[in-house]
Amino acid sequence: MSKSFLLRFLQAAVLALTLAACAPEPPPPQEPAVAPPKPGPIPQLVLPDPDAEPAPKEQEPEGPPDLPPLFRDIERRTFQFFWDTTNEVNGLTPDRFPSRPFASIASVGFSLTAYPIGIENGWVSRTQAVDRTLVTLEFLREARMGPQAEGRSGHKGFFYHFLDMQSGARYDKWVELSSVDTGILLMGVLFAQSYYTGDDEREVRIRELADQIYRRVEWPYLQQRPPLISMGWYPERGFISHDWKGYNEAMLVYILALGSPTHPVEPEAWEVWTQTYERDWGVFQGQEYLSFGPHFGHQYSHVWIDFRGIRDEYMKNRGIDYFENSRRATYAQRAYAIDNPMGWDDYGENVWGLTASDGPQRTTQEFKGQQREFRHYSARGAGLSDEFDDGTIAPTAAIASIAFAPEIVIPATEELYERYGEYLYSSYGFLDAVNPSFKYDVPLKTGRLIPGRGWVASDYIGIDQGPILTMIANYRNDFVWKVMRDNPYIRNGLERAGFTGGWLAPPDGPQTSGEPDPEAANAEDMRRAQSRESDEDDDPPAEPRASDPPA
Repeated sequence: MSKSFLLRFLQAAVLALTLAACAPEPPPPQEPAVAPPKPGPIPQLVLPDPDAEPAPKEQEPEGPPDLPPLFRDIERRTFQFFWDTTNEVNGLTPDRFPSRPFASIASVGFSLTAYPIGIENGWVSRTQAVDRTLVTLEFLREARMGPQAEGRSGHKGFFYHFLDMQSGARYDKWVELSSVDTGILLMGVLFAQSYYTGDDEREVRIRELADQIYRRVEWPYLQQRPPLISMGWYPERGFISHDWKGYNEAMLVYILALGSPTHPVEPEAWEVWTQTYERDWGVFQGQEYLSFGPHFGHQYSHVWIDFRGIRDEYMKNRGIDYFENSRRATYAQRAYAIDNPMGWDDYGENVWGLTASDGPQRTTQEFKGQQREFRHYSARGAGLSDEFDDGTIAPTAAIASIAFAPEIVIPATEELYERYGEYLYSSYGFLDAVNPSFKYDVPLKTGRLIPGRGWVASDYIGIDQGPILTMIANYRNDFVWKVMRDNPYIRNGLERAGFTGGWLAPPDGPQTSGEPDPEAANAEDMRRAQSRESDEDDDPPAEPRASDPPA
């Protein structure tokens, strides 16, 4: 380092200290906004050499990766799943296809979100989508409600998880009144309310119906152990004993309940809900984040809510936002597959993705000299808790994470198509799952064996198809997020939960900028979470995870 540079540096430092001594006291610092996260490791700061030659002018930073043509085909085929399989008479969408035994109200929520994506891409006309949306909302508004065990679609504004595809009544006695599946349905209902803004009387009617369906939900009814919200209720045996706690997909449940203009829960519900996070924060596969094993927990709420740059009190203390949290979870899933501690076939850099999905069968078989448990439909995941891995890869786990980490999701999607597409990719895009390690000659619960290649699902599942379509739309142009930012109920729910910053800030208010504080992210001791109990029964569980279809 030259002497002249040191002299100039010392002179500047003295001048800065002099000015600082005379300067007025600075105003109190404003809360920093969370900058959009940058994938990958954070580079170390390198100071320039003052004696080095001037560097060439920097190029503009590259934007997010462009999507290859495969993604347009995935979008179109996945959209057609919702358009083709939905009952045109009542708007109900099957839980799965081609099995198609019953409708899933969560699938209906994804259908209502899919139709405007079809409009924007020219796959259906606005008139067609309005017609289908009106049919759906009219059915939901007129559906019979009440405490009776049969012949009803719901109670207290909540809907049963599964409905008969034709009558719309509760499908069977094992089906629960579901808080989270009602929540996913309502997200689609409110999306329709915010998208169809025209003066045409039919679009006005859509907005009115959506308002009525949302306003009649009596959220406090499921607060049996206040302030937390129960997973649901059965006419035969009462309320499910489990509340929504610990980090998972139920963020959307609490936000909807807080935003209600008629039957809201109090902000204490969010405060207590986030207090149950602590066992889920820690380090897994080199990522420090709020963990939930099955990846749908990091995706569902993000389908409709843009969490970039907005934070509640919990995330302010951690120095990140929920979007960055899901990005880290995505990287952790990939790192787990690369590490492949159980030695499953094909796991690696571009073959990964564990979530709730179909599987071959509930059985125990020998795999590479060890007894291993396999399951049919089950929540699969890797993290600090809710872990289960039997070698089953679900395309939705990776593809629906496209907005979080496109640089690793795009090659993973292409690899899934190139390696397994011959039997995994069909009329409506990717079938639900594949297990290259399962090559056993046993009766299968679902799917089929491909000689020498393992097991592949035979169904598409609506709640796995929905995040694929919607999150690709969000990655392309923030489509679903932009629409939902205008919904007053969602904004109210977020604000009552304590979210601030980002797009929630008043348009004429002070704008702040800044990077997340790395010290805040490490302010508390990391705690490894204890595993939650998982369902082990073949029959539909008495207390199911509300977003899961039964086995």
